[in-house]
Amino acid sequence: EVECSSAEEALAAAGAGADIVLLDNLAPQELHTVAAKVKAAHPGVTVEASGGIVLETLPQFLGPHIDVVSMGCLTHSAPALDFALRV
Repeated sequence: EVECSSAEEALAAAGAGADIVLLDNLAPQELHTVAAKVKAAHPGVTVEASGGIVLETLPQFLGPHIDVVSMGCLTHSAPALDFALRV
């Protein structure tokens, strides 16, 4: 998996053999444009959207060229659990 922030980076990563191209912190319109370019050139590559996506904006990031969406907001406020295993 390679994290990319531009079309050039994403196409280079896919061309170099990356299985997953993570498009990070792109506005929805740019995300869809870049994802379409990656899929056109490398149809077998998984395209992941990430960065600043919350439940309210999730629909804007879904599209035909997006395979996976990562949302850090799901874990940002998760409480910590302190435990030990003694054998």
